Amino acid sequence: MKDGVWRLFYHLVWATKGREELITEAVEGRLYPYLVSKAGEMGMAVLAINGWTEHVHMVVAIPPKLSVAEVMKTLKGASSHDLNHLSSALDVRTPHFAWQQGYGALTVGERHCPIAVDYVLRQKEHHANHALIHPLEACEDGEDGVALTDAQEHVIVPRLAEGKASYGVNVDAWDEDVPF
Repeated sequence: MKDGVWRLFYHLVWATKGREELITEAVEGRLYPYLVSKAGEMGMAVLAINGWTEHVHMVVAIPPKLSVAEVMKTLKGASSHDLNHLSSALDVRTPHFAWQQGYGALTVGERHCPIAVDYVLRQKEHHANHALIHPLEACEDGEDGVALTDAQEHVIVPRLAEGKASYGVNVDAWDEDVPF
């Protein structure tokens, strides 16, 4: 294997500019296959893709030669270009489709991939029932993924509570075979 062994899984989420509800059923039918194809061209594996009317979730495996920033720039830029300029033959052209500047990216351990995939595949159900995991929905402009303590601005603390994983798994209860 020329790239070596790697298992780098990410849960990516990003939204339309201004959270406009631009992702209609017709747009989704063009957008999701396009994103999967573009990810494949980059050497990525897409484990799941879904979203809501104003944002997209993907669970992906990204090879180490690519940065998350490079992946997001390519996926967002290419997909908005496609939707704005190339989709007219399919009658889903959206002349002012744009993504917001920010995005969310969380690492996912291999053993938690099925949970992340399930969460993404059930996006419409989660939104309809208001059963969201809010840190997994965060992708606002200007969010930096960490919060500073009030008392010590130089100390960076995790956004999620220690001992808890994003998908509601108690990491303190893991058995001894966790490889990290």
